[in-house]
Amino acid sequence: MTERAGPARERAVVVGAGPNGLAAAVTLARGGLQVTVFEAADEIGGGVRSGELSVPGVLFDHCSSTHVMGAGSPYLRTLDLASYGLEWLWPEIDLAHPVDSGGAGALYRSVARTAEGLGADGPAWRRLFGPLAADAEALTDAVMRPLLKGPRHPLRLARFGLHALQPATLVARRFRTEAGRGLFGGAAAHLFGPLHQPLGASVGLMIIAAGHRYGWPVAKGGSGAIATALAALLTEAGGRIETGVRIRSLDELPPCATVLLDLAPAAAATLLGDRLPPRVRRAYRRYRSGPGAFKLDLTVEGGVPWRAEACRRAGTVHLGGSFEQIAHAEREVHFGRMPARPFLLVSQQYLADPGRSAGDLHPVSAYAHVPHGYTGDATAAMLAQFERFAPGTRERIIAASATSTADLERGNANFVGGDIIGGANTPRQLTMRPRIALDPYRTGVPGVFLCSAATPPGAGAHGMSGHNAARSALRALGRS
Repeated sequence: MTERAGPARERAVVVGAGPNGLAAAVTLARGGLQVTVFEAADEIGGGVRSGELSVPGVLFDHCSSTHVMGAGSPYLRTLDLASYGLEWLWPEIDLAHPVDSGGAGALYRSVARTAEGLGADGPAWRRLFGPLAADAEALTDAVMRPLLKGPRHPLRLARFGLHALQPATLVARRFRTEAGRGLFGGAAAHLFGPLHQPLGASVGLMIIAAGHRYGWPVAKGGSGAIATALAALLTEAGGRIETGVRIRSLDELPPCATVLLDLAPAAAATLLGDRLPPRVRRAYRRYRSGPGAFKLDLTVEGGVPWRAEACRRAGTVHLGGSFEQIAHAEREVHFGRMPARPFLLVSQQYLADPGRSAGDLHPVSAYAHVPHGYTGDATAAMLAQFERFAPGTRERIIAASATSTADLERGNANFVGGDIIGGANTPRQLTMRPRIALDPYRTGVPGVFLCSAATPPGAGAHGMSGHNAARSALRALGRS
């Protein structure tokens, strides 16, 4: 695989052209290496692809849709991706969470405006998220790197950590209204795990704080624009991408100085085979996948008829009811049981990006949190959640397309069992993934690094796992 003499010294290979693989490739190319990316699918992007389904002109994102951490990515912000066609667009309201009484909590970029809409919970929201939003840029920089390396902003990270270490169930006690508790609970559910566990509040706190700083934008023309922009930047830097090429062994790669794998740990272990040190192989094989997602893409005439006005103007809507109902649903999923009322993340990207619609026909996508590898059909339970907060939704649906956990894995091998977050967010894996190591990107095979969402900082179209891994590879080559 890796020859250290001749022209191979200047070459690098990346396996996988998702956002992390592409970010890694750009970093390596800018570091002076000749980079080739091999992608098994016929299209680049991994979790950031877009396309039409059953209705011409109605554009859906295949997976990742709203990009709070993409817009806030410390690495992507250093790249002039706008020159390569990436444009962020924001809805009027970033996030809404309807409750059964008919109202909704609404998240705006402004902490003050958000707090004002939460009534009695406004002061508590300001106290909690005012300081976190003010520190969001430093916090994002701190948490999007391996924590064992030592924080760049220790005091700010410590202040965040005092809250993030707590279960979400404890943080939720700060809020008294159904809308305030629900708004926080829906964000906390992005953990894809039990809200009562330590660090259960961490993901929700981070994405709300980042949302107050960067908003919850979408990519104009679909999430595929992120991959297209990174690919164009890579090509300009001298790199190249080959699609439709599935790599099963290091022996299939051309001679090169370094290899980065945008793969799930188990897939990396299979590809590396006996080259992998036994202790690393055991860690990769033991790495826990997260719960699954069941996706429903709806073409809706006139949009969803939400009872709450805020939901009609929100790019993202969380459906789960009260905080307690969300916590119950997430606990059921964690223990492998399909909840009767699953938590749903609904994307209405067309509100920020009208070009995704065809006249009055609009794309509405929803994910339900389901058990890992769930083999059932969650469509009925998901539509029931829509009807709960938007009666009459079914009558407006012109076309529907369901994507099961198995379908997700067939479309992207990294989505094992429908896990779209790169691994279970257990307390250990939140802080030390995919294994306990000062440099979690090193595989133990000389010149080979892991750069998927199974490495810090985890899921999201932020490219930081790829960038961090590529910097580790460059350091090993003496190019840092």
